[in-house]
Amino acid sequence: MAGEAILVVDDNSLNVKLARAVLENAGYEVHSAGDATTAFAQLELVRPRLIIMDLKLPGMDGFELARAIKDDPRYNDIPIIAMTASGLTRDEQRARLAGCDDYVAKPFDIDTLVATIARLLG
Repeated sequence: MAGEAILVVDDNSLNVKLARAVLENAGYEVHSAGDATTAFAQLELVRPRLIIMDLKLPGMDGFELARAIKDDPRYNDIPIIAMTASGLTRDEQRARLAGCDDYVAKPFDIDTLVATIARLLG
């Protein structure tokens, strides 16, 4: 569903830049945050249809942030994709238990990421 807003939460500006290029090329409107505090500020400004977040964030990590979003009735219906360089099955399980709807390993495959987003927004 092109044109919809996606929030990318990652403290690595190169990862955000790459995700922005891929997502904007696919027709999405991209907003970004580098930490949990900024992510919540963005949620107040723009209601994204989907969130892509790194699990290793400064301060509150992605696991805690996912739980906080899913515990908040204003945002708990927003799908979250965990995206991290960790290929550990344990991290994927922890992400899902924290409330993430899907998991994509970095470096991500463009087609897989876009297809995952389309499926979750479908």
